[in-house]
Amino acid sequence: MTAAFAVARPSPLTVATWNINSVRMRLGIVTRFLETEAPDVLCLQETKCGDGQFPTAAFRRIGYGHVALNGGKGGWHGVAIVSRLPLGDVAVRSFCGKGDPRHVTASVDVGGRRVRLHNFYVPAGGDEPDVEVNPKFAHKMDFLAEMAAWLPHARDEGATLVVGDLNVAPYETDVWSHKALVRMVSHTPEECAALEKVRLDGGWVDIARRFIPVEQKVYTWWSYRAKDWRSADKGRRLDHVWATPDLAERATAFRILKDARDWPRPSDHVPLMATFSL
Repeated sequence: MTAAFAVARPSPLTVATWNINSVRMRLGIVTRFLETEAPDVLCLQETKCGDGQFPTAAFRRIGYGHVALNGGKGGWHGVAIVSRLPLGDVAVRSFCGKGDPRHVTASVDVGGRRVRLHNFYVPAGGDEPDVEVNPKFAHKMDFLAEMAAWLPHARDEGATLVVGDLNVAPYETDVWSHKALVRMVSHTPEECAALEKVRLDGGWVDIARRFIPVEQKVYTWWSYRAKDWRSADKGRRLDHVWATPDLAERATAFRILKDARDWPRPSDHVPLMATFSL
């Protein structure tokens, strides 16, 4: 008599992140993305609606019945997590004492393993990269400093992802021209160093650069100002997926859906997707 043993197969988890620049205005392309790409979890930034205005019913109709929201009251900023999987331990954190809706966290259970998600929308920082004359830039730098101090403790729960529009393109190959943009907000040395401190102090792995060599240019955002954004290709990598090392080792795929920039009424950002085998 031969004994049979069942071997547990790894369970995939696909997480997407997208600055949608108004979820209600662009609901059509969000649902198109979910129906065609079917990630397990989608983290949205710049939803631009309060929690009561979020189109939860539309997501439920296409199988994304679990929602975690931080939309605030004023219709500005806003982050959300929509999921096919149940969301646990939902919480939000206010940074810099401002109460801005720029963070939401939740956990999912996949293959007997719990994964914590932190969804961020870091302040853009205005136009002038000077903390003395530009309060928006000072806010951005304070926000990044607080992230650097807090996130190392937030990863103590184990397998964790940090995703979102972090509004910094940290490497020279994350922008179309380092020389042209080195003193432009999102790519200044101060911001790049601050974001790298967040990542390195927390021991996070940059999933995009795990799959795409740092020597290769890669972008996730293209300005609305370009009449033909694709031929100009003056992009920046402002959106990120970071993972704890144990989770990064299980990353099996990473995609940037550049074609979404051509969809009707597009966001100026495109979705990112990362898949993990758990």
